[in-house]
Amino acid sequence: MKKKIAIHWFRYDLRIFDNPSLNYLSNKYENIVGVYIFDDINSDPKLGSASKVWLNHSLEYLNNKLNGNLIILKGNPKESLEKIINFFDVQEISWNRCYEPWMIKRDIKLKTFLTKKVKTQSFNGSLLWEPWEILKNDGTPYKVYTPFFKRGCLSASKPRPPKSEKINFFKHNFSSMNISDLGLLESKKWESEILSEWKVGESSSIKIMRSFFENGIQDYSEGRNFPIKKNVSRLSPYLHWGQISPNTLWYELNNLKNVKDKDIEVFKSELGWREFAYYLLYHFPYLQKKNLKTNFDNFQWLDDQKNFKKWSMGVTGIPIVDAGMRELWQTGYMHNRPRMIVSSFLVKNLLIHWNMGEQWFWDCLFDADAASNSASWQWVAGTGTDSTPYFRIFNPVTQGQKFDPHGDYIRKYVPELKNLPLKFLFCPWECPSDTLKNINFELGKDYPLPIVDLKESRERALSTYNLLRQKS
Repeated sequence: MKKKIAIHWFRYDLRIFDNPSLNYLSNKYENIVGVYIFDDINSDPKLGSASKVWLNHSLEYLNNKLNGNLIILKGNPKESLEKIINFFDVQEISWNRCYEPWMIKRDIKLKTFLTKKVKTQSFNGSLLWEPWEILKNDGTPYKVYTPFFKRGCLSASKPRPPKSEKINFFKHNFSSMNISDLGLLESKKWESEILSEWKVGESSSIKIMRSFFENGIQDYSEGRNFPIKKNVSRLSPYLHWGQISPNTLWYELNNLKNVKDKDIEVFKSELGWREFAYYLLYHFPYLQKKNLKTNFDNFQWLDDQKNFKKWSMGVTGIPIVDAGMRELWQTGYMHNRPRMIVSSFLVKNLLIHWNMGEQWFWDCLFDADAASNSASWQWVAGTGTDSTPYFRIFNPVTQGQKFDPHGDYIRKYVPELKNLPLKFLFCPWECPSDTLKNINFELGKDYPLPIVDLKESRERALSTYNLLRQKS
């Protein structure tokens, strides 16, 4: 016979389907109380602006799915959960694990406290493999992606198949906060504009997945590099917030027909990179703030606030860079290829510390993920494990020509350049003056001149790097 009431604590698992904690409780208890606690006390760093917008709408969706019975609280989870336990006479509480360092630290203390009052249980609802399960033969963590994924992950136990149980959420009279009371929205115009092309919530994640598998995964291995093409899933925000599980994606991929093995394998490898980022964050909890390659602690970065602002606003005078930064500003998202280009431009052409870029992305991205964001920035900067060498400096002109060959991406996000001949769309500063005059376009007025010379800034970056090597 099932017992009466248990609590599921929602965190980065804002879904009903394939939620291990909910599935566990549903087999033991008649009624489940769903709780979300906005922890603004322990969080480090604080949630970014775009993340707050996504979270607000995610909670609205989830509360609607629970028929208005989602308990919303704010503050330290210890006090909040204790209050709920006492109110309902709860017998057990469970949640799905989070892997951010501050959350691990908090949850360890919290579990010790809660187990004195009720049964507690935690599950893996976010990753295909637990970080502590994948180790080298000598018991140490992998530092290189390929052996981590192929030798470690793919040789380990298969990921848990997705499943779902019937969940009976308890209709209660507990005094919950309103979602608006969390203060996640700033009531600014940009919030509605940035969400205009997104639908937030679990059902949308499933629709997007199916649409991508029907229309986008064909030619994924090559098409994913072209930002204007539809060969990307745009599922990263939903994965981050747990509105879809990686397990669901993994097994749906296995069931696809009439799709090239290479396309499926490459998409799985992208899920593998997500796993690797969390793996690094777990084993190296300082990933967000410190160089994994400590010799870069002596690198001579520039404190150039003026150029950083121009980069962040997408007015560098380098079209593909500006297009990427404006996509971020306008949509809360950026295609992966431009992410690499704009990141390389910041840390190499501008010689600005990757921390500043990481923090900007953290504030602007809907998929701002402590693991993937910091691991990706360290990869581009050459400061992380298995990173691209610092001396590999993306040329934004040739990158634009190669991956935006018709200029559609640039023209979409940098519309002031739309009349420029394709030949000069990637390098407006090379356009002859008579051509500019014919289209009534003035560089430095209608579009900025480059804030740095690409050749000179490349040489400066290499010189700074060589100086570091000499000192190391």
